[in-house]
Parts: sequence; C-alpha cells; structure tokens
Amino acid sequence: MLKKLLLSFVLTLGVIGSMLAQETRTERANDRYESYSFRPAIDIYKKVLDKGYVSSDLLKRLGNSYYFNAKYKEAAEVYKRLSDEFPEETSSEFVFRYAQTLKTLGQYDASDSLMVKFKEMTAGDGRGTAYDEDYLEKIEKNSGRYDVALFGYNSKYSDFAATFYKEGLIFSSDRDTGNLARYRHTWNSKDFLDLYKVNVDSASNDNVTKVGGEINTRLHESTSIVTKDGSTMYFTRNNFLDGKRYKDEKGVTRLKIYEATLVDGVWSNITELPFNSDSYSVAHPALSPDEKRLYFVSDMPGSKGESDIFMTEIIGDGTYGPIVNLGSTINTEARETFPFITPNGVLYFSSDGHPGLGGLDVFATKIAFDKYDESIVNVGRPVNGPYDDFSFIIDEESKKGYFSSNRVDGMGEDDIYSFDENSPLVLDCLQDVTGTVRDRISNEVLVGATVKIIDEENNEVLSTITDAKGNYVLDLDCAKGNFVRALMEGYVPSEEYLPSSYGKPRIVDFYLERDVVTGGFGDDLAKLLQLSTIYFDLNKYNIRPDAEIEIQKVIVAMEKYPSLKIKVNSHTDSRGNDAYNLWLSQKRAESTVEYMISKGISRDRLQGEGFGESRLVNECGNGVSCTREKHQLNRRSEFIILE
Repeated sequence: MLKKLLLSFVLTLGVIGSMLAQETRTERANDRYESYSFRPAIDIYKKVLDKGYVSSDLLKRLGNSYYFNAKYKEAAEVYKRLSDEFPEETSSEFVFRYAQTLKTLGQYDASDSLMVKFKEMTAGDGRGTAYDEDYLEKIEKNSGRYDVALFGYNSKYSDFAATFYKEGLIFSSDRDTGNLARYRHTWNSKDFLDLYKVNVDSASNDNVTKVGGEINTRLHESTSIVTKDGSTMYFTRNNFLDGKRYKDEKGVTRLKIYEATLVDGVWSNITELPFNSDSYSVAHPALSPDEKRLYFVSDMPGSKGESDIFMTEIIGDGTYGPIVNLGSTINTEARETFPFITPNGVLYFSSDGHPGLGGLDVFATKIAFDKYDESIVNVGRPVNGPYDDFSFIIDEESKKGYFSSNRVDGMGEDDIYSFDENSPLVLDCLQDVTGTVRDRISNEVLVGATVKIIDEENNEVLSTITDAKGNYVLDLDCAKGNFVRALMEGYVPSEEYLPSSYGKPRIVDFYLERDVVTGGFGDDLAKLLQLSTIYFDLNKYNIRPDAEIEIQKVIVAMEKYPSLKIKVNSHTDSRGNDAYNLWLSQKRAESTVEYMISKGISRDRLQGEGFGESRLVNECGNGVSCTREKHQLNRRSEFIILE
C-alpha cells in the first residue's frame, strides 16, 4: 500500500559515503533511492552487502527501503544490524522506525524500550508525547467490537481504499489493467493502480468492473470520494493530465487530487484542484457530512510530519478556502493518512505516529464544530493488528463497513476486509468518580450537597447532588485533567484535582468545613480552609502560579471576615547555611504579605515572619539525603490566626 500511494510521503535522505570498488553500483542504487525506486535499490544494496561492503548509511537506506515497502520483518533485521554495528548512528527517526517494525513482529516489550529511548531523545515530538506505558491497555478498551471477514472481491493483487458508491463500492486495485503492456512502478515493481466498482450484493466476481469514462490512465488512480447525489468525484492520481506526465525537480511524479463530473452517465471534465503542486503530494480526499469541506492528505510545506491531514472549504466554481492543518492533536511527525468522516462528525484516519499495534493503525476522533483537539482513540483489534491497517469506512446506520490491510491471511499484498460493528466505539475516556460528602466535625453525611466536574479551563462539565446516604456518582473525561468540587450551603467548598488517568473508577470523599472560621489563636487557617500547601522553588521567594490560587482562598476568607488577622510563617528546607535560610524565609514571608496587600488586604491585618530551617516537617535536616520532593515539603508558608 505505502509502496503505491505514499510515493512522496517519505523520509529525509542522507548522503552515502564511498565504498571502494562498489562505489558505482552503490551510487546507482542511491539514484534509485532518491527517486523512490525502492525495490531496485533494495536489490543493489543487498548485493553490495553480500560482497562484504557495509556502512551505516547503506544499512539506513536498505532498512528504510524495506520499511517504506511494508517489509517490516526485513526492515527490523537491518535496523538491528545498524543498531549493533553503528550504535552512534541511532538517530531518533531510526529509533522510531525500529520500534515500529518490532511491533509487527509481536515484540512489544522491545518496541516499548525503544519508544522510551525515543521519548528521551525527542522532547516535544508528538509521537513521544503520545506514548505511555498503558497504551496497550487503552487499545484493548475498544477491542473485540468488530466481526471481520475477507471481502469477497479481492484478487491476488493489491485491493484497497474502498469508498461507498450507490449499491456498492469503488476501490483501488492493480489487478489486470486491461493493457497488453502492464505498466509498473519502480517503487515496488508492481503494476499501476486503477479505480474499480462493484455491486456488493452481486454473487459474481464478474461484477467487478473498471470505473468508466476518463478516470483511469496508465498511471496511478486511487483513493476516491463521490458526492451524495453521485454527480461529482474527487480522486487521487499521479501528476498526469491531458496525456502528459509531470515530475518535480527530483524527477518524482507526485500525487494530486482531481475532480470529475458525471455527464450523461460518463465520468469526464477531469480538472485538478488549485492547491495541488508539482513539488509536493496531495491525496486521499474525504468530504464532510454537509459536503462543504474537503479533507485531504499532503506533505506540503507546513506539514508536521511525513504526511498530515488538511481541510479546505469548498466555495464553488472551482475555488477553495484557505488550507487548514488539522493540528498537532491529530497530526504527528510520522504518517497520518486515509481520512474518512461520518455523518456524526467522527474522523477515522490511519497513522503510525499515534500508539498502535504496528504499522499503520486506524484511529478515530470527534471533529464536530470544527474542533480538532479531541482525544485520539485507537479502534482496537481485530481491525488493527501488527501490519498496516488503513482506509477505514463505516455506515453508522447499518454498522457495516470496510477497511484494508496487508496482514498475512489475505489473498494479495493489500486486501479489503468487511466488518460488522457489534458495539459502539468509545471515543471519550469515560471514568466513574464516586464518593461521599460529610461534615468534617460531626462526620455526618451531607444529603443534597452539590458535586461538580470542572475542566482545566474552569468550565463546568457535569453536576449532581448527593443521595440519602451522602453518596454521588459522576462520569468524567479521564483523557484530561479535571477538578471535582463539592459545595453545600453553610459550608466552605472543597475540591480535588484529578490528572488524566485510565483505569479503575476513582473514589473522592469530601469532608466540608462549616462556613465560619471556628479556629482560635494559633490555628493554621490553611488547615481550616483545607488549602493546598504554599510551596516555593529552591532559592526563590516569588509567588508561584499554583500558590496564587491557594493564597486567593485566604484572601477571600479575609474579605468575608473583616476582623480576621493572620501571621504568615514561612520556612525553607535545610539546604544552604542557616543565616541564608533565615533571610530567604523572611523574604518569602514578606513576599506573601506584599502579594496579599496588592490584592486589597489591609497591611494592619497581616504579619510575616521567617523561620528558616528551624521548623522542618520531616527528617530532611542538615546532612540527610532526601529527594527533591521531600525537600519541597519544607519550603512552605502557613497562615496563623492572630485574631
């Protein structure tokens, strides 16, 4: 599949060194490689290796040639040799591809170790950021929902990229082209692709016919989408129009999207879309449910990875709106491709950048209301597996659909599979939060208390009230961080932050304080109000953003109770000499007091004193080895009630 469609969505190319007597042969292979003629390059590189000549760059090119021909087992063997013999050449991209190939071999532990290394090497890379140790557990949450069967119209060649059309499908295949001379592409020495159509209710393979009219040529035609009224088709083709083939400055024939209209039952009036280019590829068209937006895949400038998904408005009369990249939640530094959008605004696409089972996997995300930042979900087994799984489409009403794969149980290199969805896709990470709300002093349950879910942007997401036993149950999106807040008239609100986490339901119990300050002289107001501890960074006395939130709660209490006076006691950890720590703690106390004054609290209601390291809360005294987290517990401020 990749070896036919992603002809230019590929790797950054290096420069191979001299190899003595093999220089001419290797240079010829490099020329093939540079023009994406990977199959001939593979043959030449293997012959050079067989003669005992090896370099890191030759192994990289050979491994990548296998990788982009979906020969993952062979790629893994070459990548292992490169890793063993030239460990200093293990670039981050090499590590990522090596990890991907190991997944296809079922070696998930070894792959995970490489992904940990990749994450350490690439701070900020979306593929590393998305990786976590629980990705297989997350995938299993959506697994087992499909009954999969081999499509009845596959051939021994490549068949893939099905799209709904009338009572059947249009799909791409390199089966018999109908020409005396079969045209072959040097990427993989396979025949060029054409578009075929089939009535899936037919019982005969004779029902498979080429799409007529002016659609098919002697080069590639592949992924397509037809409007609901059947009058317009968008499809992918090599840069070929009016009998002419166009190449870029490297001699590569790129991919473009073309539009065709149905005139008197014949597909004609082939025109290329205006945002195509001779210097990059545009492919894999998909339409929004209202057919006002066209989604597609490209490696155009501004792409995050090897191929990204983009969107443009269809204005009409051959004009289109600005090109919009769907952003870093969907697109990674690797390959995102084969988009499909359902009537309910779910985008299905394939990627090897998001955590998967190997090769390309199918993922889904909500894109309703032009939002492209919702959580990405792997659709799970058996649609996804260790090989390339792609071009997923589904009819949401019948729950039937199709996808393509190069898994080993098929008839050809790529095959179409049909499926029935027997349970819905869980797009959101839903997790139960349960607990009880009680009075802190009496421990009595509070009936009718309000419990809310607040997101990280301070938006209320859900709300409920406690039952006769003081219990509550709420669902939250566990793919994101949330605050759980309990409120009751006559009580001080309390909340707890829950970071994103997959797994079992969470229990959060609340013990609410009466809405009066009942403490006396010497009590810590922070404890009475259940404040988080006010911490400072090492050797600093400025107010941190997380501390501001807690201090604001003290300010609100002082505004509510005008007679309340407090003393700010500030402390340091044991690192540094005693005199310095005493000075630093005093600065922290003064900093806290001045901050509160700047927010409107009268100076005569506030005092501040620093105690240095004289009042540690743990064992981390002078000369004691402690973790950074334990030391931070001592860098704090307290709010002692004076009056």
